[in-house]
Parts: sequence; C-alpha cells; structure tokens
Amino acid sequence: MAAPRSAGGGARVRPGATAAAMCGPGRLMLGLLIVLLQAVSAVQYSRSAESRSNSLKIVGSILFPVKVYVKLDHSSPHILCVTNHLRNSELIDPVFRWNGPGGYLSSENSSVQISPTGTLIFGHFRSDLSGVYTCSLVYKLIAAQPDKRLTIKYLIYAYSDPQYYYELTVQYHAAPCNSFHNTSFGKALLQILSKLVADLSCEISLIKSECHHVKMQRGGLQNEMFFTFSVTCLDTENDKLCPQSPCDAPHRLYKAKDLIERFFKKEVELRKKSSEPLPEIYYIEGTLQMVWVDRCYPGYGVNAVRHPDCPECCVNSSGKKNAREASKSLLRVNRILPASTDEVICSPRSYNPSNGIHCLQCDTSLIYGATTC
Repeated sequence: MAAPRSAGGGARVRPGATAAAMCGPGRLMLGLLIVLLQAVSAVQYSRSAESRSNSLKIVGSILFPVKVYVKLDHSSPHILCVTNHLRNSELIDPVFRWNGPGGYLSSENSSVQISPTGTLIFGHFRSDLSGVYTCSLVYKLIAAQPDKRLTIKYLIYAYSDPQYYYELTVQYHAAPCNSFHNTSFGKALLQILSKLVADLSCEISLIKSECHHVKMQRGGLQNEMFFTFSVTCLDTENDKLCPQSPCDAPHRLYKAKDLIERFFKKEVELRKKSSEPLPEIYYIEGTLQMVWVDRCYPGYGVNAVRHPDCPECCVNSSGKKNAREASKSLLRVNRILPASTDEVICSPRSYNPSNGIHCLQCDTSLIYGATTC
C-alpha cells in the first residue's frame, strides 16, 4: 500500500522498503511506469469554447484625457473625435485631424483606419502603438458663425490576457541520491504529465529536481526527490478545442490542474490495491501542492496606484511621448476598462524586465512598455 504523509507533518510510515530492495531496479522502474500509465488512462477531461465580441464606441472629453485599452493583435473599439455633447449635434464642415506618438495619422497607415466622420480604429494593435493620441476638431454649429475648435486627448494602452501558471511541487521516495534511476524517473514523469495535458494546449516544464536525505521522526534517513514543475496553457483561437464551455487559458489551466490532481490520486489508489511490494521510487501521498501564480509579459506590469479601477491588470503603453507629458496626462482620466483580470502595459518612468507582475521604477525610461532601464 502507499505511504501517506500526515497533514500535521508527523511520522511517515513506509512499509515494504526491505521487500523493494530485493527487486531488480529494471523491474521496479517498469512496474512504476505501468502504474503511472494506468493512472493516465484513468483520467478523462471535457472541452470548452467561448465567443467574444467588441463593438464598443468611446467618446472623448475636453476636460481630461480618456483612457482606452486595446487588446494586442486585435481591433480597437471605435474611438470618436467628438465629446458626448457634440455627438448628438449637427456639425457643419467638420475637419478632423488625428495625431499619435509618431505624429500625424492617416488611413494610409496600414495599422489605423480613420472614417470620414473622424472615428479612429486600430487593426491588429501592437504594443508600440500605445501612448497619447489627440484629435483636433474644427466645426461650426451654424453656417454663419466662425469656426469652433477643440482638442480631445486619449491615452491608449495595449493589454493582453493574463499569463497565469501553476507551480506544481511533489515529492517521491527515491533511490540513492547518486543513482541515475532518479534522473531517468524524473524525465519519465515529465513526459507522462506533459502528455496528460497536451490536448488542452497546455505545457509542463521541469523547473528543478533535487534529491535530499530526510531524517524521519523516530526513524532513519530516507532519500527523497523534490520536483518542481510549471504548468502553463498556450493562447489558442481554435474553437474546436472546446466547443461547449469557455476555452480561454485560465479555464484550460483549471482543467489541467484537475487532471494532474486526479492522476496522483489514481496512482495512490492503484498502489493500495496492488499486492506487489512498494517500488524503490514512489509518490509520497499528500505532498502534491499546486500554487496559482500571476505573471506579466516583459514591459507589462500591475500598478494599482496608477490604475486603481483595474488593480490586477498588467498594463503596457509603448508610446514615444516624453515621460513628463504622459505623467500629466495620467493625473485625471476617464477609464474604459477591459475585464479586471486582463493585463495592461508599463508607463513611462517604469519598466518590467521579466515575467513578474509589477513595473519597477526607472526615472530614465521615457517610453511605455519598457523592458530595460
């Protein structure tokens, strides 16, 4: 039977150790792999899907810049060059002129489209398009009146879906720490777990494996392997992957977690039913831990002070305006937000060099989305 570990950290009883020592290492490894494969075959999963739409229209303000979030590699909302007051008015001979971080905008640029009524639309939005955008509007309300002029400012940010992963830790009773059987088993375990979640477009990577001598309570030394894996799910637009329920990465990651937990549970159940002695390498019941970890892409980060209405977003804004002007623009904003769990980009005077979740201070950084200082 399997050797459980008590929740309170008490003694672990591992019967059959002497019997296991009498078995050949080749037979032990073969028997263990058979148990692992049986556990895999006993696990099932369901598939899911989700549809998305975006038909949002955003109106500007002459009092403060309006903050807009655009998903990476997707089309933007319709960004209007009018205020809420003028939207319902008849404008005579209107002239619209858009300027962005790189200067004057026109529909000749493949990344933007400007309608005859001054509406700005981005296609396949990139992080380097983030920044300060202004629209200058010249118009008349009555033909006999002189021209009226106003300027509307937007702060446009790139964002992406959050990059979550599970950190999985598990312990196995092991062969002597200098034995190649431990290394061979670690590779086999990684392959089996990877196959388990492959149909969910998820990946498992081995972060580290360590062998330690553990002094048992009222017992001698035991060899134990400590494995740490990461479990991530890839972005996919394949609706066939999950036709009946949500298919985004977090939902698939939850499914992967469930598969892995059932796998180790099944391994314990199969071993308890077996009349064979414990192999030299076996899972220590109760040691599986799976921790949810948030991360942002380099150049993206969480800033609850700057983005109080979206405190868990990873934000990126790779514009070319200087930090002083951008910082002033951020003082008062009307926020058009994505879902609260999405990622948005690092602002000027900050950067994120890795896959952490926070932008770090950097007074010399003058762009949005900086990955270096």
